[in-house]
Amino acid sequence: MISFQRRIAFITLFVILFSSACNTNQPASNPEATTVQPALTHIRLPMGFIPNVQYAPFYVAVSKGYFREEGIEVEFDYSSETDGIKLVGANDLQFTLASGEQILLARAQGLPVVYVMAWWHQFPVGVASKADLVIRTPQELAGKRLGLPGLYGASYIGLIALLDAANLKESDVTLDSIGFNQVEALISGQDQAVVIYVNNEPVQLRSQGYDINVIRVADYVQLASNGLITNEQTIKENPDLVRRMVGAVLKGLADTIANPAEAFDISKDFVENLAQADQSVQKEVLATSIEFWHADQLGHSDPAAWENMQAVLLKMGLLTQPLDINKAYTNEFIQ
Repeated sequence: MISFQRRIAFITLFVILFSSACNTNQPASNPEATTVQPALTHIRLPMGFIPNVQYAPFYVAVSKGYFREEGIEVEFDYSSETDGIKLVGANDLQFTLASGEQILLARAQGLPVVYVMAWWHQFPVGVASKADLVIRTPQELAGKRLGLPGLYGASYIGLIALLDAANLKESDVTLDSIGFNQVEALISGQDQAVVIYVNNEPVQLRSQGYDINVIRVADYVQLASNGLITNEQTIKENPDLVRRMVGAVLKGLADTIANPAEAFDISKDFVENLAQADQSVQKEVLATSIEFWHADQLGHSDPAAWENMQAVLLKMGLLTQPLDINKAYTNEFIQ
Protein backbone atom coordinates (compact mmCIF):
# COMPACT_ATOMS: atom_id res chain seq x y z
CA MET A 1 0.00 0.00 0.00
CA ILE A 2 1.33 3.39 -1.05
CA SER A 3 2.25 5.62 1.87
CA PHE A 4 0.64 9.04 2.29
CA GLN A 5 3.95 10.82 1.61
CA ARG A 6 4.58 8.88 -1.60
CA ARG A 7 1.01 9.59 -2.75
CA ILE A 8 1.53 13.37 -2.29
CA ALA A 9 4.86 13.22 -4.18
CA PHE A 10 3.23 11.34 -7.03
CA ILE A 11 0.40 13.89 -7.36
CA THR A 12 2.87 16.80 -7.27
CA LEU A 13 4.99 15.23 -10.02
CA PHE A 14 1.88 14.67 -12.14
CA VAL A 15 0.83 18.33 -11.81
CA ILE A 16 4.31 19.53 -12.80
CA LEU A 17 4.46 17.27 -15.86
CA PHE A 18 0.90 18.28 -16.94
CA SER A 19 1.70 21.97 -16.60
CA SER A 20 4.86 21.58 -18.66
CA ALA A 21 2.94 19.80 -21.41
CA CYS A 22 0.36 22.58 -21.55
CA ASN A 23 3.01 25.26 -21.69
CA THR A 24 4.66 23.64 -24.71
CA ASN A 25 1.46 24.36 -26.68
CA GLN A 26 1.54 28.10 -25.89
CA PRO A 27 3.46 30.60 -28.09
CA ALA A 28 6.78 31.58 -26.64
CA SER A 29 6.91 34.98 -25.03
CA ASN A 30 8.87 37.32 -27.31
CA PRO A 31 8.97 41.01 -26.46
CA GLU A 32 10.28 41.79 -29.96
CA ALA A 33 7.16 40.24 -31.51
CA THR A 34 4.89 42.92 -29.98
CA THR A 35 3.33 45.05 -32.74
CA VAL A 36 4.48 48.66 -32.54
CA GLN A 37 2.35 51.24 -34.31
CA PRO A 38 4.53 53.61 -36.35
CA ALA A 39 4.34 57.29 -35.52
CA LEU A 40 2.05 59.36 -37.73
CA THR A 41 3.63 61.83 -40.13
CA HIS A 42 2.43 65.29 -39.11
CA ILE A 43 1.39 67.50 -42.05
CA ARG A 44 0.53 71.18 -41.65
CA LEU A 45 -1.67 72.00 -44.62
CA PRO A 46 -2.24 75.67 -45.61
CA MET A 47 -5.79 75.99 -46.95
CA GLY A 48 -5.73 79.51 -48.39
CA PHE A 49 -9.03 80.60 -46.82
CA ILE A 50 -11.02 80.55 -43.59
CA PRO A 51 -12.72 77.36 -42.36
CA ASN A 52 -15.50 76.73 -44.84
CA VAL A 53 -17.86 74.02 -45.99
CA GLN A 54 -16.02 74.07 -49.33
CA TYR A 55 -13.24 72.13 -47.57
CA ALA A 56 -15.62 69.25 -46.86
CA PRO A 57 -13.48 66.62 -48.68
CA PHE A 58 -10.61 67.27 -46.27
CA TYR A 59 -12.87 67.26 -43.23
CA VAL A 60 -14.39 63.97 -44.39
CA ALA A 61 -10.93 62.47 -44.89
CA VAL A 62 -10.03 63.35 -41.29
CA SER A 63 -13.34 62.28 -39.78
CA LYS A 64 -13.40 58.92 -41.55
CA GLY A 65 -9.77 58.19 -40.72
CA TYR A 66 -8.48 58.22 -44.30
CA PHE A 67 -5.41 60.29 -43.41
CA ARG A 68 -4.70 58.14 -40.36
CA GLU A 69 -4.99 54.97 -42.45
CA GLU A 70 -2.22 56.42 -44.60
CA GLY A 71 -0.05 57.18 -41.58
CA ILE A 72 -0.74 60.92 -41.72
CA GLU A 73 -1.93 63.41 -39.13
CA VAL A 74 -3.20 66.64 -40.71
CA GLU A 75 -3.23 70.07 -39.12
CA PHE A 76 -5.33 72.58 -41.06
CA ASP A 77 -3.65 75.97 -41.41
CA TYR A 78 -5.96 78.67 -42.75
CA SER A 79 -3.18 81.00 -43.89
CA SER A 80 -3.07 82.62 -47.33
CA GLU A 81 -2.49 80.82 -50.62
CA THR A 82 0.68 82.77 -51.37
CA ASP A 83 2.13 82.01 -47.92
CA GLY A 84 1.52 78.30 -48.49
CA ILE A 85 3.23 78.41 -51.89
CA LYS A 86 6.31 80.11 -50.42
CA LEU A 87 6.59 77.62 -47.55
CA VAL A 88 6.26 74.59 -49.82
CA GLY A 89 8.59 76.13 -52.40
CA ALA A 90 11.23 76.51 -49.68
CA ASN A 91 10.50 72.94 -48.46
CA ASP A 92 9.51 74.27 -45.04
CA LEU A 93 6.22 72.42 -45.57
CA GLN A 94 5.45 69.42 -47.78
CA PHE A 95 1.95 70.33 -49.01
CA THR A 96 -0.44 73.22 -49.60
CA LEU A 97 -3.58 74.03 -51.56
CA ALA A 98 -3.36 76.50 -54.43
CA SER A 99 -4.74 77.41 -57.83
CA GLY A 100 -3.06 76.64 -61.14
CA GLU A 101 -1.91 80.16 -61.92
CA GLN A 102 -0.05 80.34 -58.60
CA ILE A 103 1.99 77.28 -59.55
CA LEU A 104 3.17 78.76 -62.84
CA LEU A 105 3.89 82.17 -61.30
CA ALA A 106 5.85 80.53 -58.48
CA ARG A 107 7.91 78.39 -60.84
CA ALA A 108 8.71 81.47 -62.90
CA GLN A 109 10.28 82.84 -59.70
CA GLY A 110 12.35 79.71 -59.17
CA LEU A 111 10.14 77.99 -56.59
CA PRO A 112 10.09 74.22 -57.40
CA VAL A 113 6.42 73.62 -56.56
CA VAL A 114 4.50 70.82 -58.28
CA TYR A 115 0.75 70.30 -58.64
CA VAL A 116 0.02 66.65 -57.81
CA MET A 117 -3.77 66.40 -57.58
CA ALA A 118 -6.59 68.35 -59.20
CA TRP A 119 -9.36 69.11 -56.74
CA TRP A 120 -11.40 71.65 -58.75
CA HIS A 121 -11.71 70.38 -62.30
CA GLN A 122 -13.39 73.55 -63.53
CA PHE A 123 -12.24 77.10 -62.82
CA PRO A 124 -14.83 78.48 -60.37
CA VAL A 125 -14.61 82.19 -61.29
CA GLY A 126 -17.45 83.96 -63.07
CA VAL A 127 -19.23 87.28 -63.53
CA ALA A 128 -22.59 88.00 -61.90
CA SER A 129 -25.06 90.76 -62.77
CA LYS A 130 -28.68 91.62 -62.07
CA ALA A 131 -30.94 89.93 -64.58
CA ASP A 132 -32.57 93.19 -65.72
CA LEU A 133 -29.24 94.36 -67.19
CA VAL A 134 -29.27 91.40 -69.58
CA ILE A 135 -25.55 90.57 -69.38
CA ARG A 136 -25.52 86.94 -70.36
CA THR A 137 -22.43 86.52 -72.56
CA PRO A 138 -18.82 87.73 -72.30
CA GLN A 139 -19.39 90.00 -75.32
CA GLU A 140 -22.07 91.88 -73.38
CA LEU A 141 -19.50 92.92 -70.78
CA ALA A 142 -18.11 95.52 -73.19
CA GLY A 143 -18.48 99.03 -71.81
CA LYS A 144 -19.61 97.82 -68.39
CA ARG A 145 -18.24 98.70 -64.95
CA LEU A 146 -17.01 95.51 -63.26
CA GLY A 147 -16.22 95.13 -59.57
CA LEU A 148 -13.54 92.64 -58.53
CA PRO A 149 -11.34 92.07 -55.48
CA GLY A 150 -8.34 93.63 -57.21
CA LEU A 151 -5.92 93.30 -60.10
CA TYR A 152 -4.47 90.06 -58.76
CA GLY A 153 -5.31 86.45 -58.10
CA ALA A 154 -7.67 83.95 -59.67
CA SER A 155 -10.57 86.43 -60.00
CA TYR A 156 -8.52 88.82 -62.14
CA ILE A 157 -6.99 86.06 -64.24
CA GLY A 158 -10.36 84.40 -64.77
CA LEU A 159 -11.86 87.70 -65.91
CA ILE A 160 -9.06 88.34 -68.41
CA ALA A 161 -9.48 84.80 -69.79
CA LEU A 162 -13.22 85.44 -70.17
CA LEU A 163 -12.67 88.76 -71.94
CA ASP A 164 -10.12 87.14 -74.22
CA ALA A 165 -12.63 84.44 -75.16
CA ALA A 166 -14.90 87.27 -76.36
CA ASN A 167 -12.05 89.08 -78.16
CA LEU A 168 -12.31 91.90 -75.64
CA LYS A 169 -9.43 93.73 -74.00
CA GLU A 170 -9.16 94.93 -70.42
CA SER A 171 -9.55 98.47 -71.77
CA ASP A 172 -12.99 97.54 -73.13
CA VAL A 173 -14.37 97.47 -69.56
CA THR A 174 -13.98 99.62 -66.48
CA LEU A 175 -12.50 97.73 -63.55
CA ASP A 176 -13.35 98.69 -59.97
CA SER A 177 -11.19 97.21 -57.18
CA ILE A 178 -13.65 96.62 -54.33
CA GLY A 179 -12.05 93.93 -52.18
CA PHE A 180 -14.38 91.09 -51.28
CA ASN A 181 -17.55 93.19 -51.28
CA GLN A 182 -19.05 91.92 -54.51
CA VAL A 183 -22.51 91.27 -53.08
CA GLU A 184 -22.83 94.77 -51.62
CA ALA A 185 -21.38 96.42 -54.73
CA LEU A 186 -23.90 94.71 -57.00
CA ILE A 187 -26.92 95.25 -54.76
CA SER A 188 -26.14 98.95 -54.29
CA GLY A 189 -25.57 99.53 -57.99
CA GLN A 190 -21.96 100.58 -57.48
CA ASP A 191 -21.02 98.16 -60.27
CA GLN A 192 -23.03 96.75 -63.16
CA ALA A 193 -21.41 93.35 -62.76
CA VAL A 194 -19.01 91.74 -60.29
CA VAL A 195 -16.36 89.04 -60.61
CA ILE A 196 -17.27 86.25 -58.22
CA TYR A 197 -16.74 82.64 -57.31
CA VAL A 198 -19.68 80.84 -58.86
CA ASN A 199 -20.19 78.65 -55.79
CA ASN A 200 -20.32 81.59 -53.37
CA GLU A 201 -21.69 85.06 -54.13
CA PRO A 202 -24.45 83.96 -56.56
CA VAL A 203 -25.80 81.65 -53.87
CA GLN A 204 -25.86 84.55 -51.41
CA LEU A 205 -27.54 86.89 -53.88
CA ARG A 206 -30.26 84.43 -54.83
CA SER A 207 -30.93 83.63 -51.18
CA GLN A 208 -31.65 87.34 -50.70
CA GLY A 209 -34.19 87.27 -53.51
CA TYR A 210 -32.13 88.78 -56.35
CA ASP A 211 -32.58 87.46 -59.88
CA ILE A 212 -29.13 87.32 -61.44
CA ASN A 213 -27.26 86.13 -64.48
CA VAL A 214 -23.93 84.35 -64.12
CA ILE A 215 -21.30 83.95 -66.82
CA ARG A 216 -18.95 81.09 -65.94
CA VAL A 217 -15.34 81.19 -67.09
CA ALA A 218 -15.37 77.39 -67.30
CA ASP A 219 -18.04 77.53 -70.01
CA TYR A 220 -15.63 79.37 -72.32
CA VAL A 221 -12.11 78.22 -71.42
CA GLN A 222 -10.63 75.37 -69.39
CA LEU A 223 -8.06 76.59 -66.86
CA ALA A 224 -6.03 74.75 -64.21
CA SER A 225 -7.77 75.38 -60.92
CA ASN A 226 -7.28 74.54 -57.23
CA GLY A 227 -5.45 71.40 -56.22
CA LEU A 228 -2.89 69.79 -53.93
CA ILE A 229 0.68 71.07 -54.22
CA THR A 230 4.02 69.67 -53.10
CA ASN A 231 7.61 70.31 -54.22
CA GLU A 232 10.26 68.56 -56.28
CA GLN A 233 12.32 67.56 -53.25
CA THR A 234 9.40 65.80 -51.55
CA ILE A 235 8.56 63.95 -54.77
CA LYS A 236 12.18 62.84 -55.14
CA GLU A 237 12.88 61.89 -51.52
CA ASN A 238 9.47 60.73 -50.29
CA PRO A 239 7.16 59.82 -53.19
CA ASP A 240 5.30 57.38 -50.97
CA LEU A 241 4.21 60.24 -48.69
CA VAL A 242 2.86 62.12 -51.71
CA ARG A 243 1.00 59.04 -52.89
CA ARG A 244 -0.53 58.46 -49.45
CA MET A 245 -1.52 62.12 -49.07
CA VAL A 246 -3.16 62.17 -52.49
CA GLY A 247 -4.92 58.87 -51.80
CA ALA A 248 -6.46 60.11 -48.55
CA VAL A 249 -7.70 63.35 -50.11
CA LEU A 250 -9.19 61.51 -53.09
CA LYS A 251 -11.15 59.22 -50.76
CA GLY A 252 -12.54 62.24 -48.93
CA LEU A 253 -13.40 63.91 -52.24
CA ALA A 254 -15.18 60.82 -53.59
CA ASP A 255 -17.20 60.41 -50.40
CA THR A 256 -18.22 64.07 -50.40
CA ILE A 257 -19.44 63.88 -53.99
CA ALA A 258 -21.32 60.63 -53.26
CA ASN A 259 -22.92 61.81 -50.01
CA PRO A 260 -23.09 65.63 -49.65
CA ALA A 261 -25.49 65.46 -46.70
CA GLU A 262 -23.07 63.37 -44.67
CA ALA A 263 -20.16 65.61 -45.67
CA PHE A 264 -22.10 68.70 -44.60
CA ASP A 265 -22.79 67.22 -41.16
CA ILE A 266 -19.12 66.28 -40.75
CA SER A 267 -18.09 69.83 -41.68
CA LYS A 268 -20.00 71.19 -38.69
CA ASP A 269 -17.25 69.81 -36.46
CA PHE A 270 -14.62 71.85 -38.32
CA VAL A 271 -16.40 75.08 -39.31
CA GLU A 272 -17.38 77.27 -36.40
CA ASN A 273 -21.04 78.35 -36.45
CA LEU A 274 -21.84 76.24 -39.51
CA ALA A 275 -24.58 74.55 -37.52
CA GLN A 276 -26.10 77.98 -36.74
CA ALA A 277 -25.67 79.41 -40.27
CA ASP A 278 -28.40 79.49 -42.91
CA GLN A 279 -28.45 75.78 -43.70
CA SER A 280 -30.05 76.12 -47.11
CA VAL A 281 -27.41 78.62 -48.25
CA GLN A 282 -24.46 76.62 -46.95
CA LYS A 283 -25.78 73.37 -48.41
CA GLU A 284 -26.19 75.12 -51.75
CA VAL A 285 -22.58 76.39 -51.53
CA LEU A 286 -21.44 72.78 -51.08
CA ALA A 287 -23.72 71.47 -53.84
CA THR A 288 -22.50 74.10 -56.30
CA SER A 289 -18.88 73.43 -55.35
CA ILE A 290 -19.36 69.72 -56.05
CA GLU A 291 -20.39 70.59 -59.61
CA PHE A 292 -16.86 71.93 -60.13
CA TRP A 293 -15.20 68.86 -58.57
CA HIS A 294 -16.79 66.23 -60.82
CA ALA A 295 -14.51 64.53 -63.34
CA ASP A 296 -14.21 61.24 -65.20
CA GLN A 297 -11.08 60.62 -63.15
CA LEU A 298 -10.88 62.46 -59.86
CA GLY A 299 -7.54 64.14 -59.26
CA HIS A 300 -6.36 63.99 -62.88
CA SER A 301 -4.89 67.17 -64.41
CA ASP A 302 -5.95 68.16 -67.93
CA PRO A 303 -2.86 69.17 -69.96
CA ALA A 304 -4.98 71.55 -72.05
CA ALA A 305 -6.03 73.42 -68.91
CA TRP A 306 -2.36 74.07 -68.13
CA GLU A 307 -1.60 75.17 -71.67
CA ASN A 308 -4.55 77.59 -71.55
CA MET A 309 -3.49 78.95 -68.17
CA GLN A 310 0.03 79.63 -69.39
CA ALA A 311 -1.33 81.34 -72.52
CA VAL A 312 -3.44 83.71 -70.38
CA LEU A 313 -0.52 84.56 -68.08
CA LEU A 314 1.74 85.25 -71.05
CA LYS A 315 -0.88 87.50 -72.65
CA MET A 316 -1.28 89.39 -69.37
CA GLY A 317 2.49 89.81 -69.08
CA LEU A 318 2.54 87.96 -65.76
CA LEU A 319 4.87 85.47 -67.42
CA THR A 320 7.64 86.87 -69.59
CA GLN A 321 8.43 83.60 -71.32
CA PRO A 322 6.92 80.12 -71.61
CA LEU A 323 7.72 77.54 -68.93
CA ASP A 324 8.13 73.81 -69.22
CA ILE A 325 4.66 73.18 -67.83
CA ASN A 326 5.25 69.41 -67.77
CA LYS A 327 7.36 70.11 -64.68
CA ALA A 328 4.59 72.15 -63.08
CA TYR A 329 2.15 69.27 -62.65
CA THR A 330 2.09 65.48 -62.64
CA ASN A 331 -0.53 62.73 -62.74
CA GLU A 332 1.80 59.99 -61.52
CA PHE A 333 0.23 59.89 -58.05
CA ILE A 334 -3.35 59.52 -59.27
CA GLN A 335 -4.56 55.93 -59.02
